[in-house]
Amino acid sequence: MVSSSKVAITGGAGFVGSHLCEALAEHGHDVTILDNLSSGTMDNLQEALKLPSVKLVVGDCKNPTDIRDAVSKADVVYHFAANPELRLELADPVTCFRENLYATHILLEAIKQADVNTIVFASTSTVYGDAKIIPTPENYSPLEPISIYGASKLASEALITSYCHTYKKKAVILRLANIVGPRSKHGVINDFITKLRRNPKQLEILGDGHQTKSYLHIDDCINAILKACETAKETVEIFNVGSNDQIEVACIAEIVAEEMKLKDAEFNFTGGVDGGRGWVGDVKNMLLDTTKLKSRGWKPRYSSEESVRLATRSILSTQR
Repeated sequence: MVSSSKVAITGGAGFVGSHLCEALAEHGHDVTILDNLSSGTMDNLQEALKLPSVKLVVGDCKNPTDIRDAVSKADVVYHFAANPELRLELADPVTCFRENLYATHILLEAIKQADVNTIVFASTSTVYGDAKIIPTPENYSPLEPISIYGASKLASEALITSYCHTYKKKAVILRLANIVGPRSKHGVINDFITKLRRNPKQLEILGDGHQTKSYLHIDDCINAILKACETAKETVEIFNVGSNDQIEVACIAEIVAEEMKLKDAEFNFTGGVDGGRGWVGDVKNMLLDTTKLKSRGWKPRYSSEESVRLATRSILSTQR
């Protein structure tokens, strides 16, 4: 991908987006953040906004005027705005459609008419659904997401791909594993910490505890994004981004309890749904094949267990 001096980041006040803002600014880029602050926060941008090359536009990806203003001078747009909830009761189909797919459509319409040459899209491992090949490569098929969230991301991938081929743009699509670390406010680690603070004696764990997935530290994730963008050559390039291994949910619970110094916490597994899933649409076994990205010179520094432990410590240290 061609080196850029002006970039825009949708969802730049979110967990991954705010870390990416700092990294891009440190690499000499002028960064415009577009965020409606519905899930992102000003606290996440405390460090980024100290830099003269970073500015924040409070606006909505679903608003064409906000989008046009944010991307009008950008060479590259990083599209990280989305509803981050995977569970259906927290993100219904209408929310997923509007915040993920419709917002992507509005962004692409603005990019079509601007001088933007590349869009970098934060997709998800959930587009693979219950993959029969583990680790799962980028060319795995058929793609059958089992959650509305995963479907909205896969549909967004298709829209981006079609726009790039039609309007002579380029895309880097990042299928992310579970990203954890400082500033994360969603996911199993935060859920466990919240529950154990409410009741240090018992922890309810959704599912059978054997859900096994890849967890990647945010520092490794940002390095992966930068490497993918630096080395992408095709009109549309797709990269898996994840750790080399997996960890069970029950093991995550043990790490969280240990870091909270709760030796006597009792784990109560709900049993879950559909063979031990935590919720409807929960992918029970996920590990991405990251051979492609490694061949470009990237490798994760931390294992899934190390990533979970570091993330737990960072969350606990900031919530005291």
